[in-house]
Amino acid sequence: MTTSPIPSSRTGWIAAALWLALAAPWIAPALAQQAPPPVVAIDADDIGGRVLGPRGPEAGVWVVAETRDLPTRFIRIVATDDEGRFVVPDLPLATYEVFVRGYGLVDSQRVRARPGQILELAATPAPDAAAAARIYPAIHWYAMLRIPEAARFGGGGDIPAGITRQEWLNLMKSNGCVGCHQMGQASTRAIPKAFLDEFPSHEDAWMRRVQSGQSGEQMVSMLAGTLGGAPFAQFADWTRRIAAGELPATAPERPKGEERNIVVTLREWMNEKHYLHDLIASDRRDPTVNAWGPLYGAPEYSTDEMPILDPVRNTVSGFRLPVAPGTPEALGPGHAASAGPLQASAYWGDEKIWDTRANNHNSMFDRRGRLWLAATGHPPANPDFCRRGSDHPSARVFPLERSSRRVTVLDPRDGSYRALLTCFQTHHLQFGYDRDDTLWTSGGGPVVGWINTRVLDETGDIARAQGWTPLVLDTNGNGRRDAHVEPGQPADPSRDTRIVAPCRIPPTARSGAPCAGTPEPWCASCRARIRRAPRSPRSTAFPRPASACAAATSTGAAWSGSRWRAAISAPSIARGAGARSTARRPPATIARRAGASTAIPAPASRASARTAPSPATTPGSTSTTRSASAATCRCPPRTSTTGWWRSRTGA
Repeated sequence: MTTSPIPSSRTGWIAAALWLALAAPWIAPALAQQAPPPVVAIDADDIGGRVLGPRGPEAGVWVVAETRDLPTRFIRIVATDDEGRFVVPDLPLATYEVFVRGYGLVDSQRVRARPGQILELAATPAPDAAAAARIYPAIHWYAMLRIPEAARFGGGGDIPAGITRQEWLNLMKSNGCVGCHQMGQASTRAIPKAFLDEFPSHEDAWMRRVQSGQSGEQMVSMLAGTLGGAPFAQFADWTRRIAAGELPATAPERPKGEERNIVVTLREWMNEKHYLHDLIASDRRDPTVNAWGPLYGAPEYSTDEMPILDPVRNTVSGFRLPVAPGTPEALGPGHAASAGPLQASAYWGDEKIWDTRANNHNSMFDRRGRLWLAATGHPPANPDFCRRGSDHPSARVFPLERSSRRVTVLDPRDGSYRALLTCFQTHHLQFGYDRDDTLWTSGGGPVVGWINTRVLDETGDIARAQGWTPLVLDTNGNGRRDAHVEPGQPADPSRDTRIVAPCRIPPTARSGAPCAGTPEPWCASCRARIRRAPRSPRSTAFPRPASACAAATSTGAAWSGSRWRAAISAPSIARGAGARSTARRPPATIARRAGASTAIPAPASRASARTAPSPATTPGSTSTTRSASAATCRCPPRTSTTGWWRSRTGA
């Protein structure tokens, strides 16, 4: 049989197929080696990709996605893995500017992107060490501040004899400047040009700088008063060396390991002239309270406009904290900010930018989703039930005449707001773990105060629901509270000793009792574990706690020594019937018309003011009466400022 020849085209196809089949085992690995690394998996609301530098993938650098398309400025930051990969997750729909920041780099060019995109970003190496150091954490720069030599302490130099090196470090690192500023960031490690143009030296420029604005008095009081003016030379040396080009001694490490799993989200919900001292999102005893709900800020001395951030909708609203007519500004003597600038600011000039009356220091959620604020809504003068001659159980023990910051309550469900006439002053609030949902307060000056919120809810009677106590140490060891010496007076072995109430008072879940303490070492250097007084007098012995606290009852009996003993004999606050409400409410955002306000009318008389008056719907007073409130929990300077300041300024 004769066969026909195979067409040449068909022959070529068969040959090619045979060759590919035989060569496949060698070709496949070669192709795999040249394939790019797998791209990260993303959802429709993510932006992902990788970061490459001149030497390949950049590990442990940050990818920043920022937008102003939303109702508030929004920034989300993630870190890259070892292969330079990243995912910026769960982004609201918007157009983002995405860039790379990292140690050893300068910020890369910004790339516009929307969720659902994969990006390949180019990192930009820093041209020199100075450029790289610009983004170092502030603490790396602040660590360049030199600690005074040991010989300058203890009266051997220009530092006041009573200031130890430990106290100096406390003020420089924990409870002084750092309380308000992030020391070491760009604006604090350099002196504003306006001051350097006016004053020939960094030291003189620092003296002028700290007089600026409405915190000028406080800054001068600490630096020139408490520390005798010595820090000016230290700060001048610090900024002078930085201006001359000195850099931090060590470079920070890039994030690694689990540090790279952190996702940081930033939202802008305050303005450039005011500040947030605190914020609250839920009840720490039950973190499901206010789930997905708004966050509430505490602007403290800056303003009465409380900012409210909705993290789901990315919206910012506000609630203006109302006060009764005649409520003075919470600024000036007795406060941590002045009624006006001590000297012009390099940023705001002579403008007065803070004007609060409510003075909201911090807030706490209760189990029902209500917000309890350390704020005031009334003038400082206390009602008669707080004062000498009252039959209130706590007033009989320790009457109180004035309170510059009290407690207020906001219910986000309906926007209702109530200012409570507490006799004691407040600073921090903490809910206890008891059946009365006791709200403990600190910063009361001579006392610690509390509110039995169950009794308040059942009766509406703030006088009945509140109590307070001085803290009295049983230093004569007789097991009962009796005559005592006052704080600062010499010890008397035949008497007890009253101590200053603390600034902080966190209750513990384990015992339900608050443990209080103050960070200022020259204040009352004690801690106090406070216990509610039982119905009937009894004597109780406690082993000394490991923290060497001083235990105290709610009416002030306290213990000291290797075995602490006290007679708990003062009357307790009345307890009503009824179980604690644990109902959870759905989150709600307060809707307020522009310019709307809730005002608090002044009570008809102090004698009849047993409960806070109901809120009205008319604007409150705009009185500018200066407050003459009691001292805050910060201690006064130990050294007079006046003589030193005059000797340096000629004033």
